[in-house]
Amino acid sequence: MCGIVGYVGEEQATPVLLNALKKLEYRGYDSAGIAVLDSGRLTVRKAKGRLRVLEEKIATEVIRGHIGIGHTRWATHGEPSDVNSHPQTDVSGKIAVVHNGIIENYAKLKAWLESNGVEFRSETDTEVIAHLVNFNYNGDLLAAVIETIKKLEGSYAIGVICGNEPDRIVAARKDSPLVIGKGVHENLLASDVPALLEYTQDVYYLDDREIAVLYADRTEFYDDYGARREKQSVRVEWDISAAEKNGFEHFMRKEIHEQPAALANTLRTRIKTYAAKSINLEEIGFSPDWAKAGRVVITACGTAWHAGVVGKYVFEHFARVPVDVDIASEYRYREPILNPHDIFIIISQSGETADTLAAMRMAKTAGAKILAITNVVGSTLAREADLVMYTRAGPEIAVASTKAFTTQLVCLYLLAFQFGLLRGTISPERLETLIRELESLPDKAREILREESGIQRFAARQFNKDKVFFMGRLFDYAISLESALKLKEISYAHSEAFAAGELKHGPIALVDKGTLVVALCTQSALFDKMESNIKQVKARGASVLVLTYRDEERFNGSADAIFRIPRVPDELTPVLSVIPCQLFAYYCAIQRGHDPDKPRNLAKSVTVE
Repeated sequence: MCGIVGYVGEEQATPVLLNALKKLEYRGYDSAGIAVLDSGRLTVRKAKGRLRVLEEKIATEVIRGHIGIGHTRWATHGEPSDVNSHPQTDVSGKIAVVHNGIIENYAKLKAWLESNGVEFRSETDTEVIAHLVNFNYNGDLLAAVIETIKKLEGSYAIGVICGNEPDRIVAARKDSPLVIGKGVHENLLASDVPALLEYTQDVYYLDDREIAVLYADRTEFYDDYGARREKQSVRVEWDISAAEKNGFEHFMRKEIHEQPAALANTLRTRIKTYAAKSINLEEIGFSPDWAKAGRVVITACGTAWHAGVVGKYVFEHFARVPVDVDIASEYRYREPILNPHDIFIIISQSGETADTLAAMRMAKTAGAKILAITNVVGSTLAREADLVMYTRAGPEIAVASTKAFTTQLVCLYLLAFQFGLLRGTISPERLETLIRELESLPDKAREILREESGIQRFAARQFNKDKVFFMGRLFDYAISLESALKLKEISYAHSEAFAAGELKHGPIALVDKGTLVVALCTQSALFDKMESNIKQVKARGASVLVLTYRDEERFNGSADAIFRIPRVPDELTPVLSVIPCQLFAYYCAIQRGHDPDKPRNLAKSVTVE
């Protein structure tokens, strides 16, 4: 969840560390710090607040050294403060540690260390690691780290430096991501790829319980018993510009505007255009055996779970197969029933979501075959799943997911259509028509984005509403869930979503003159019912925004404002209807004076429970 960076090489470490940490600010944090070694002397500087506070704090200093580690902390143990910020050091002041994750047995370890005379300065679980490394240190930092992680329970990604060994960084991970950047006369460490792209596109993804030792001229890899491992680097196809704002004020708006290209990239190579259009899913070994499946199980968290809700409707409608959609954090704690022929789909933008990974591992233990939908090549999910379908959205920096969501939807449509063809619920002729509609989505998304100013003006009038409700039916209900999440994530407005048919089962009690209701109306067979719902909330003083088709006149007299999208088959509308809602959330956040890229208390990759 937090950001880790490390550098060893020919350059001065401090500016590299600060620059790399800036690339990880999207992950969510409340303090920052660095530790740099120079001729065995360890300099640690850290500060509560944004990274700029740390930069201002050290602006008049010259912190020399060619090796160092840095961190942006999101508080779990101990309030945000200078003392609780990372890096944390041991009693000797020779060892510094940065850490993502949660050490679940830290209280027991802390009590044991205190009984051995160790005095703690912070409230963090991370300080335990620094003292344990020191306790185990006998002249070999790697051996000390190996002994230390044997005692740790929970999740961790750590970077460790020691004044007695000023030529190397030791890193290790369990259930929290770490990436090693392979440079020329330098090597780097980070919790996510964007921090590395300015320096290299060749990376190593650390596996669970794997250890890396970074020197300026090489990186060595070990298992948690200390045995050497050989590892091949991977070329990251993103360039640095993909992780920059490129003239946009915020990453979120940039990524909303990147959706047409992301949709096209996700479709590219997966559509065959020979005599008749067809779907190519050779990457996941999609075979006739899939027709034997009696059920599809989809598990995810947050926005990815909303994609799964759409997936449920898509698979059931087109492939006529029952679908269960579970929130991963719930799935892992109940006793789910899995069948040998279930198709088990896991969705995660980052591929590092802790609850999602736990659900996947539980399902694998039960014998399920896992298909992962993710955006990050080399992520833990991608490495551990049996099959992987990449969304090809490119790097998504803003905390609130946008283009990752719509590309997840496209992957689910491709899977459902091909599954329907195998099961005989979609004819080849119908499939070709659906493929053409899928191919039209990037251009239709561009049309919506060209009308962005209409949503901006509406947000300027409605951003201060006390309550915002999103309602819809079928596919519109799924997008209502995602739209309400986007608004609450970045604008902090109270927003809820509900199936429109549930209006009189409770939600209508909250509707008054301070309420904005966004009614998603793209399911043509249910327009009469939606119109009735709109009249019910209007009668109680609510303002209403209707989102419907460009050529639909049904709601002209019912709404205070209408935003229109191009016509597509009703079942494909989620890819388009969510875009105006993303923009509305973005502009409400701007009007309220909030940074949409860095919403409070949230992080991009939720790697702890």
